[in-house]
Amino acid sequence: MKLRATLIGFTAILMWSFLALFTAASGKMPPFQLSAVCFAIGSLPGLAVLILKPSRLALLKQPARVWITGISGLFGYHFLYFTALRNAPAVEAGLIAYLWPLLIVVGSALLPGERLRWYHVTGALAGLCGSFLIVDRNGIDFNGAYAVGYGAAFLCAFTWSGYSLLTRRFDAVSTDVVTGFCLATSILSLFCHLGLETTVWPATAFEWLAVAGLGLLPIGAAFYAWDHGVKNGDIQILGAASYAAPLLSTLILTLFGFAEPSWRIALACLLVTGGAVLAARDMFRRKIQPAVAAE
Repeated sequence: MKLRATLIGFTAILMWSFLALFTAASGKMPPFQLSAVCFAIGSLPGLAVLILKPSRLALLKQPARVWITGISGLFGYHFLYFTALRNAPAVEAGLIAYLWPLLIVVGSALLPGERLRWYHVTGALAGLCGSFLIVDRNGIDFNGAYAVGYGAAFLCAFTWSGYSLLTRRFDAVSTDVVTGFCLATSILSLFCHLGLETTVWPATAFEWLAVAGLGLLPIGAAFYAWDHGVKNGDIQILGAASYAAPLLSTLILTLFGFAEPSWRIALACLLVTGGAVLAARDMFRRKIQPAVAAE
């Protein structure tokens, strides 16, 4: 059961790896408008389930802390992420924001029934080094003029790691509530768009297809899968494995001609894959031991 949930959580990481590709192909829609549209699309699978099974509507009745955690996590993360990229270079902001997997692995030691071991931390740090190689293409020059952007990026990392860790404490809460989180995030993003941005719609059918892909996968099904994974799977392994997202994203961009292959990608692949395997040591051990016992 725990292995299955962990694998479902990992599908979210796979879907997030297509975020950059779909975003690059989606045209020039402003970020909050794109967020509003994509989260509206992302709520559709959940709405379909609720329409087909009206009895599940009762599962949406949850304590206020559940709704505050969910909406703050989804909307807060994207709001801070967009703010970071508007006020600091994308390379530095992206690197800082992607500290959240490491924070999940380390913070998981505070959760009931979890224990932080050296290989969890080592695996996460290896993944962080791999991510660094991907985003640090031309060197990093931190500048105090970008303090607002850096601060937003740090808050971004703490927001998503905090959301993921707190979600684990709501393991009895149905994943159906993610539908409500997506709808609320869409509405809040719409208000931000109307107040801060100029509306720009996709110019071609291809761009619309990319927007639909964003809404259905990275900003949609991924959140349902992640919710199930962090509640029922191995959150330490998921935290370390999350470093596969920037790696896979880079490989996908390279495959589709949006990036050039280099030694950095090869070395990053070794660090991220090795780190994930090391962090997943407990999972492999649990699978090997029953097999030995059966013999």
